[in-house]
Amino acid sequence: MDAYHWDFSFLAGYNNALLQGAAHTAYLSLTIMFFGMVIGGVFAGLASSNTTILRNISKLYVELFRNVPALVMLFWFFYAIPIMTGIQNSRLLAASIAFSLYTGAYFCEIFRSGLQSIPRGQWEAARALGFSRKSMFITVIFPQMIKRILPSLTNEIVEVVKISAVAATIAYPELLYQAQLISDTEYRPVEAYTAIALIMTAGIMALSGVSHYVEYRMKRSD
Repeated sequence: MDAYHWDFSFLAGYNNALLQGAAHTAYLSLTIMFFGMVIGGVFAGLASSNTTILRNISKLYVELFRNVPALVMLFWFFYAIPIMTGIQNSRLLAASIAFSLYTGAYFCEIFRSGLQSIPRGQWEAARALGFSRKSMFITVIFPQMIKRILPSLTNEIVEVVKISAVAATIAYPELLYQAQLISDTEYRPVEAYTAIALIMTAGIMALSGVSHYVEYRMKRSD
């Protein structure tokens, strides 16, 4: 059998499609990160509450959304909810809501573990110095928490970028969907998907590099 002949030259004609796909991937990923962290922070706060009901609400949220596959959630928000409500969500909105709720559960656990890793003595010392609860968290607890959770936070951010590719299943025009279109047009799936894999790998490595640099700077500040 003849060896496969690689040819990436045709991709030069799809620069705009690839750039648009990268832009849509970045936009969706940033949206998921922002709202996922907000949701995760809120439920991490509930998980650290002294009220049993609030802790149980947080636990229920985490258990529910961590155990439902991201693809199922995406299909639920894009197909099921419009059928039940008669309101059709846009592809971006459906993907943003589904994946923000999904990743929020993981961000919640990261933030919760970071909060619980801070010794009680830090809280008590700040309280004894007259810090309000808000200023105590911002100036004393939060900087220490970020240093402890940064590796886990980086891993979850990388997962967010990977999960964004699932939006191709509802024809959201991110990178993987663009690869599908290019593959169907040129009948060169190997090169199309390889190119997308390389682009996403480069983006993820850049994110990891920024994270390692921030972690290094934080260690030096100690």
